[in-house]
Amino acid sequence: MRPAREKQRRKLTQSVQFKLALAFFALIAALLILLNTYPVSASRDIVFSEKESSMLEQAGVISASLSGLDTLSGDGVAQIVELLGLTDFERVMVTDASGRVLYDTASPSAEGRTALFAELMRALGSERVFWSEFAGGAFLSRAAMPVTRGGTVVGAVYICERDTTQADIILAFRDRLGTVSAIAFAMAFALTVVFTRRFTVRITRLSEAVRTVRGGDYAYRLSPEGDDELTELCRDFNSMTETLEKTEEQRRRFVSDASHELKTPLAAIRLLADSITGTENMDPGTVREFVQDISSEAERLQRTTEKLLNLSRRDDGARGELTDVDVGETAESTLRLLEPLAAKTGVTISLEAGPGCIISAPRDDVYQIIFNLAENAVKYNVPGGSVLVSVRRSAGAVELRVEDTGIGIPEKDLPNIFSRFYRVDKARSRERGGSGLGLSIVHDAVSALGGSVTVGAREGGGTRFTVRFPAGKGAEE
Repeated sequence: MRPAREKQRRKLTQSVQFKLALAFFALIAALLILLNTYPVSASRDIVFSEKESSMLEQAGVISASLSGLDTLSGDGVAQIVELLGLTDFERVMVTDASGRVLYDTASPSAEGRTALFAELMRALGSERVFWSEFAGGAFLSRAAMPVTRGGTVVGAVYICERDTTQADIILAFRDRLGTVSAIAFAMAFALTVVFTRRFTVRITRLSEAVRTVRGGDYAYRLSPEGDDELTELCRDFNSMTETLEKTEEQRRRFVSDASHELKTPLAAIRLLADSITGTENMDPGTVREFVQDISSEAERLQRTTEKLLNLSRRDDGARGELTDVDVGETAESTLRLLEPLAAKTGVTISLEAGPGCIISAPRDDVYQIIFNLAENAVKYNVPGGSVLVSVRRSAGAVELRVEDTGIGIPEKDLPNIFSRFYRVDKARSRERGGSGLGLSIVHDAVSALGGSVTVGAREGGGTRFTVRFPAGKGAEE
C-alpha cells in the first residue's frame, strides 16, 4: 500500500499541472514578497532621509546659538535651549570640549560627568554625525554637532528623538499591504488552480486521443476549444488522424487488392496443375495447353510481383542514381521492346523525337514511365490501330506524349486511373494481363522527378497522356 501511495505522490509532483502551479506560486510569492518589502523599505528610507536633514539642521541651530556664548556653562546652555523651544526631542545634551556634560534634559544628574557616546566623541572631532534605526515600533534617531568658536571646537551638541507617529503610519501601511497580499494570494491560488486544471485537462484529452489513435482508431477526432496554440494543435491532430485514416484505408485496400491479384493467378495455376495431375490419360495436346496456361499465369504473377516491389521501393523513398537521360533515345529503345506485342495485335507504333530532350533522372525510371504508357496504349487499342509517341522541348521542360487510337477512358474514371489497382474495365484488364499498377508507377515516378502527368481524350477517339519533365542542364533550347 505504501509504495503505491509513494508512486501516486511521485506522479503528482511530476505532472504538468503541479509544475505549472508551482511556477505560478513561486512567481506570485516573489511578487508578494517584493510588494511587502520594497514599499515599506522605501518609505522607511524616506523617513531616514527626512530625519537626517531635520535633526542635523536643528542640531546646527543649537550649535550656532551656543557658539555665540563667551563661555559654555550649564545655565547659559539651559537658557539657549529654552529660548529655542526644543521640546520635541527625547534628549538634548551639551558637553564642553572635554566631553563633560553641561546640560542634559533626560538625566540632569549626569551634569558634570563625562559622556562617552560614540556620536559625541566624533562630534568633538569636528564631525557632523547622524544615526537612526527603525525598531520597537518607533524611529530612534540621534544627531551630534560640534560647537565651534573661532575655528576651535569648544563643545558638542547631542540630540535624540523617538518618533512613533511616522512609525505607526508605516506599520499600518505594512499591515494593509499584508492584508491585500493575503487576499491577492488567495485569489491567485484559486485562479492558478482553475487555469492549470483547465490547461492540463486539454493536454490530457490530447494525450488520450494520441493513445486512442495509436490503438488503431484513426476515425477519432478532437473538438477544438478556444483559439490558442492548443486549439491549433488539436486541429493539426485532427488533420493528422484524417491523413492516417485515409492512408490506412489505402493500405487495407492495397493489401486486399494485392492479395486478390496474387491469389487469382495462383488459383488458376493450382486448378490447372490439379487438372493435369488428377486426370488420367489426358490428351498430350490438352496437357501442353494447360502448361502454357500455367506459364502465362506465372508470367502474370511475376509481372504483378515486380510492380508491387517497384511501388514498395518508391514508398520507402528509394531512388536510382540521377544521370543525364535523353528521353527521345530512351523512348526509341523502349518501343523496340513493344514491337512484338504491337505486331501481335496489329497496332502500329511511331516515334517523333526532337533533339536535346535531356532530363536528369534515373534511367530505369524513365524506361518504366515510357514502357507502361506505351504498353497500355498497345494493349487497349483496337485491331489495326496506332500509337504515337512524341518527345519535344517545351517552355523549359521536356514533354513526352503517348497517344493511341484505342477504346479510350470514360470521363468519370479519369480522376482515379492513377490509383493503385484501379481498372476501368476489370474483366478486359485481366484478360489482357493488366494489374492496375502501371499508371501508379508512372505517377509516382514522374512526381519523384518533379514533373507532372495528365490524361485526356484524343481528338478522333483514343487517349492522350502528357508527361512534363524539368529539363536537365544538358538540354538544348
